[in-house]
Amino acid sequence: MAQVLEFRLPDLGEGLTEAEIVRWLVQVGDVVAVDQPVVEVETAKAMVEVPCPYGGVVTARFGDEGTELPVGAPLLTVAVGGPEEPAAESSGNVLVGYGTSAAPARRGRVRPPQPGARPADGVARPARHGAGPAPAVRGALPSEAAVGRTQHHDAVLERPDGPVPVISPLVRRLARENGVDLRQLAGSGPDGLILRADVEDALRAVAAGAGAPGATAGILADANGATAVALAQAAPLTVSAAGTPAPQRGAAGSGGTRIPLKGVRGAVADKLSRSRSEIPDATCWVDADATELMRARAAMNAAGGPKISLLALLARICTAALARFPELNSTVDTQAREIVRLDQVHLGFAAQTERGLVVPVVKDAHMRDAEALTAEFARLTESARTGTLTPGDLTGGTFTLNNYGVFGVDGSTPIINHPEAAMLGVGRIVPKPWVHEGELAVRQVVQLSLTFDHRVCDGGTAGGFLRYVADCVEQPAVMLRTL
Repeated sequence: MAQVLEFRLPDLGEGLTEAEIVRWLVQVGDVVAVDQPVVEVETAKAMVEVPCPYGGVVTARFGDEGTELPVGAPLLTVAVGGPEEPAAESSGNVLVGYGTSAAPARRGRVRPPQPGARPADGVARPARHGAGPAPAVRGALPSEAAVGRTQHHDAVLERPDGPVPVISPLVRRLARENGVDLRQLAGSGPDGLILRADVEDALRAVAAGAGAPGATAGILADANGATAVALAQAAPLTVSAAGTPAPQRGAAGSGGTRIPLKGVRGAVADKLSRSRSEIPDATCWVDADATELMRARAAMNAAGGPKISLLALLARICTAALARFPELNSTVDTQAREIVRLDQVHLGFAAQTERGLVVPVVKDAHMRDAEALTAEFARLTESARTGTLTPGDLTGGTFTLNNYGVFGVDGSTPIINHPEAAMLGVGRIVPKPWVHEGELAVRQVVQLSLTFDHRVCDGGTAGGFLRYVADCVEQPAVMLRTL
């Protein structure tokens, strides 16, 4: 006799308490294997596929796409041990990339749903977590019937007369959160690709009451489109920093726009606030002549083989410096009142994306050469750009490298990435007057700054670390002593 097991939204790490269902990968009646991904969710840090630790038949799903669920809420139920699955299986894994790696079996349909009927979940869909009714302009989420209940690729939403060309998950999310029916939009991108600007233009048109009422109502995937349009006209929209249009809500007696601190922006705010409140930080900085470093990189790349990035060379300098000054590769255990010096260097680097600031982590950076570091930086940067970083890619850092020079600025006082003990900041490298070998010359100059936790070391150690980094930048051959 089959046993029905309930799979709940697992703990996604890093203090994350909720996640939004982006896309279901299985339907009721599908046969799933142990560790097969069953749902794609988006947290404040990344989009991840969640595997089910049970093998069997899916009997119910909880939550539509777009629903936000707290950690521990039911995701789905699986019947195991029935005729289709003679024995109950479980791996105990919760995230793709953790634990066993056996390839999942192909899904098989065993109980197709009745035409025109919703799946027999038997359980009411949970409401959106932690919030009251959504603004009417967002509209009702499109039902599963509206998207055809078909299997579809990440980049394409199916419609009766062909695919809707949508590549970016951010565009799909923006449309879903605001009730925009992508089938009603004509994309302005290549080959009719629907871009983020197309969705935002549609929302502005609704807010301004532009066009015929029937046309604007057709854009919204709401059962009562006319009501949504009327409310949209009454509450002008503005696009928030996260790219999500939100009604203007000024404080009493004053104008302005309220932008919720949630998602990536909220996670960053919480972490930075915690760093400032818990870590007694200090910052020191120095100017360095990077001319020889730039020449060394040019010589490496001229020798053939994969190109070496400047960030990889700076990372290699950091790992060499941390080997000499291990105090800065540590964390503070406040409960035990102990400084924990860490054996491995897991190097984080700040990356600005459309979803906000993220800090991917290069694991075991101290064991990688410049070529391997370049490849890993490229992989993580691309994943950050596409929003496919996993929690494993974003956790476990022991030291952070922040290249804010890409924004065209010379200096900064970085905030430490809690619970690490230090962060090295690198400004832009620009030609400046410099005294070189006793004469004034134009050299490639960079400002380096180190923010450190004063609990783990004093200024002498921090200054020694920063001076060694500067010496390696000015004379890359200095590192040869530690290679």
